[in-house]
This record gives sequence, C-alpha cells and structure tokens, in this order.
Amino acid sequence: MIMFSLGIDIGGTKCAVVLGKDKAGDNVTEFILDKIKFPTDVSRGWRAVVDEILLQCDTLLSGNGVSREELIGVGISCGGPLDSKRGIINCPPNLPDWDGVPIVSIVQEHFGVRCVLHNDANACAVAEWRFGAGRGYDNLVFLTFGTGMGAGLILDGKLYAGANDGAGEVGHIRLAENGPVGYGKKGSFEGFCSGGGIKNLAMLTAEEYLSRGKKSSLFQKEEDIQKLDAKLVAQAMHSGDEFACEVYTRCAEYLGRGLSVIIDILNPQAIVIGSIYERNTDFFLPIIKDVISKEALGCNASVCEILPAQLGDSIGDFAALSVLF
Repeated sequence: MIMFSLGIDIGGTKCAVVLGKDKAGDNVTEFILDKIKFPTDVSRGWRAVVDEILLQCDTLLSGNGVSREELIGVGISCGGPLDSKRGIINCPPNLPDWDGVPIVSIVQEHFGVRCVLHNDANACAVAEWRFGAGRGYDNLVFLTFGTGMGAGLILDGKLYAGANDGAGEVGHIRLAENGPVGYGKKGSFEGFCSGGGIKNLAMLTAEEYLSRGKKSSLFQKEEDIQKLDAKLVAQAMHSGDEFACEVYTRCAEYLGRGLSVIIDILNPQAIVIGSIYERNTDFFLPIIKDVISKEALGCNASVCEILPAQLGDSIGDFAALSVLF
C-alpha cells in the first residue's frame, strides 16, 4: 500500500505545503507529487498563518485524493531558533511574533499522525543527503550560503542538531578582526560569505575604489554604491569586471578559510554548498581549493569533497519532507 507524507516549509515571506510519496525510495522525480505556495504575511499573526497552513494541507490532500488515514507523518522546516525536541518555534527573526508556538502539537492534533520539526539548515542537509549531492556519504556538512550562512550536520549517518538545536551556526565564527558584518559580528563567516555579506563587502570595496580614484562599470559615484548587491556583482564578475572579481575573490578566500575550519574540526567526507556557491562554482572552486591546501590538515582535506548542492530552488520542498526520515 502506498502511503503519503506532508511537508511544511515556513518562511518569513512565503510558505509551502508539499505532498510526498513514501514509496519513492531515493527517486527524486517520484518523491514530490504536488505542492501549494502562499504568502506568509506575518502581519496577520502566527495563528492566522498556521490556520492557513492547515487549510492548504487539507486542500492538497483532497485535491490529490489522499485521506488522512494514508498519511505517515508531517515534516516541518522553519528558520530557528526553535526546539526540535519539544516541537516549538521560538521567535525567528523573520517571524517576529512566533514566540513559543507549539507547531508540532497543533499539526499532530489536526492530522493525528507523527510530526517532526527541524530548522531549515538541518532540513536542507537531510534533503541533500538523501536526494542530492550528499547521497552515499555518512559524514556530510551542508552550508546554506544564501541570505545567511548556516550549516546542517550529518555525522555518522545521522542528523546532529546539538544540545539545543544550536549545532551548525558556522556563520557566527569570526574569520577576521575587521570586515563586513554578519550575525552582528564584524569579520564573521556570514559577513564574508552570504548574500548580505557580499553586498556589504562590495560596498566597502567600492568605497576603497572611489577613495583611490578608481571606478567600475557598477558605480561611478558615491550614490551608486547603495545599489550594489550579491547578484549584481556576480553578473559583473562573470563579465570580467575587475572590481566584481576582487569582491568575489575575497569572498572565496574567506569561504576557503571557513571550510578549512570545518574540515579540521569535523573531518567530513563532503561539504555541500548551496545557493550563491551553487550558481558560481566554477569561479569559487579553484580559489577555495588553494586556500584549503594551505589552511587545512592535508590528511583531512584529502578525504573531503567540496560539492555544489543539487536540489536548487526545490530544496525547501525536499527539506520539509525529508526530516521525517
């Protein structure tokens, strides 16, 4: 008998509910059957958002002819902080009034099945481990490298969340005394290696350029600097713009330093990196390999592959479902 599972991906801008087929094994194309996306609209309060999540889940089930009796469980992916053991969301930055929301008990009461909650980085790690670039590895680190920099850890074939779901907060590591701010800390891993970090790094570098009388295709005067962002600079980097290449080279060098720390502490078989790295692998990889060869222990670096994530924009869908397994 084919059974089904539901995935719920909760974000500050949008939410998604996903229907998955339990008997798909490792077949990516058969795992996700259908999904519904809708705006979160946090201004209406957490209860209204949760009520819509449940409504959309019911709509997804009925639209696909699936009864609650055919459900094996519900997986939930959400930004932290949260308590995965108690199933509670504890006021993530992008969900300001979600303070102590008992999401797991609410969903379990509605559907009468097992429900599992994990933060989004951990959920994405499980997704890439089961369906993406991390298949076949027992020791794997997944790095988000998107809006922020976080990690999910698969150690000895199991997700490792830490004592209070705080494992994997690599973005908080300080890599330099000064530099762009991430996690409220100058020179942090997230400050150098995230969408917001690259924007800040580009603005700092542009100010240095102008102070030396240099310009770029991206800016000619002070007012232009505010328009810079990671995507714009990446496009210019691929076109060979000197300024943009300098920004992304510095980002890649610090990415290599951060990876070296992870390699020496956790000794993983692979580090899978999503989002910005995934879209710019050809530029990043030679630089980070060079840094790792100088910074990490050779015996550890030699067994660790650096891989781009494979699930792309669908990773959130797979992530929400994957935490059940």
